[in-house]
Amino acid sequence: MPSALRASVPEVTDRGTDRNADDSHEQRVEAPLIVLVAVGLQVLLASVSIDRGWTTLGIPGWAWLIGVVPELVLILALTLPGSRRRLERSDHRREVSIALVAVIGVVNLFSLAILIGSLIKAQETHGVELLLKGLSIWGTNVIAFGLLFWELDGGGPDARRSDSGLDRDFQFPQTENPQLVSPGWQPQLIDYVYISFTNSIAFSPTDAMPLSRRCKLLMLNGSAISAVTVLLVAARAVNILN
Repeated sequence: MPSALRASVPEVTDRGTDRNADDSHEQRVEAPLIVLVAVGLQVLLASVSIDRGWTTLGIPGWAWLIGVVPELVLILALTLPGSRRRLERSDHRREVSIALVAVIGVVNLFSLAILIGSLIKAQETHGVELLLKGLSIWGTNVIAFGLLFWELDGGGPDARRSDSGLDRDFQFPQTENPQLVSPGWQPQLIDYVYISFTNSIAFSPTDAMPLSRRCKLLMLNGSAISAVTVLLVAARAVNILN
């Protein structure tokens, strides 16, 4: 019996080590990369707008870059080894991550507001331009809410890894059917981005069910932003192209 117990210890340790490595890669690599996708959408829209001379409510194309600098500063603070260690020691990493998501979301809401204003005033006359603006806003919306769900559910990735006992915000099918997944399965960033994507497409949960009121409200807002973008922007673009 003692030898059997000793043999089981490395297996548990290795599983825990692998899980910690996955979580570290998720926070250090995957999350910054998906934020850079949102930044890339903003830079692409600004570059094309400047090149084509596009404006929105009289605002020049470079205005789409308004959120890029603070977003990059916060990304560097979360990824550079020195600043990241300082944030982790001071227990402020999660606050900075949420602040980054907030910046992305606020800038995207501002972009949507001026685009709607431009539509109301019938200033959008180029279908390709309108589709590019709508795609940028919709894609950024998916990314922002995916990151927010990832940071909020169960207290964030660190709290979920340590099984801190905090109430969970989402119920995943894998937790209801543990026999279908590896022992100790935990949702990762891609799972939350998928929730945000499907919520923005179907305007309802299709994978994990929201449990907390705050996440129900967040999903409601994400669906509303997506609906406005798709129904108003895309419909107008199709009319122009026709």
